[in-house]
Amino acid sequence: MFGFGKTKAHREIDAQTLKAMLADGSAVLVDVREPDEFAAEHIKGAVNAPLSTFAPRNVPDAAGKTIVLQCAGGKRSSLALDRCASAQSSIDTHLAGGIGAWKAAGLPVERG
Repeated sequence: MFGFGKTKAHREIDAQTLKAMLADGSAVLVDVREPDEFAAEHIKGAVNAPLSTFAPRNVPDAAGKTIVLQCAGGKRSSLALDRCASAQSSIDTHLAGGIGAWKAAGLPVERG
């Protein structure tokens, strides 16, 4: 209670914000779902780094861009952000609602 055990706050962005960031090249999207989920559908340009083996040091170099984590609904990307905070990584942003929110906003996914 009262924030005990909580890591620093996660920055959440919505699907439209992510779409704009991807369009202007200011973000690198990292999908933390498992490889079979990623293969079934993913947001164009996303890099797969499954939560089961996720380590902040293995995230691709963003070259000054914002790294945004994403999963199916937001829980796993939040867990990955907790790992980032524990590792004192600067990664602190995820897609609120995950790919589900992306699709609910009418945005496209790639399949296969």
